[in-house]
Amino acid sequence: MTAFLFGALFGLIGFGYFLYGKRQQDAVSMLVGIALCIYPYFVAQVYLIIAIGLALMAVPYFYAKGF
Repeated sequence: MTAFLFGALFGLIGFGYFLYGKRQQDAVSMLVGIALCIYPYFVAQVYLIIAIGLALMAVPYFYAKGF
């Protein structure tokens, strides 16, 4: 049940990233949004869902900074 809730949360955040990327024509944000929507289907452990979700959410920030 907890994995489902975190998966849904990161899916909603991913939808937001996707919409933002589409409107700003930013491919990185769009791809991260798609990844955030899809990956919870393949991961069952709650800790991995949280860790992967947080890492994916940080990708556009670090990409913009040039890391």
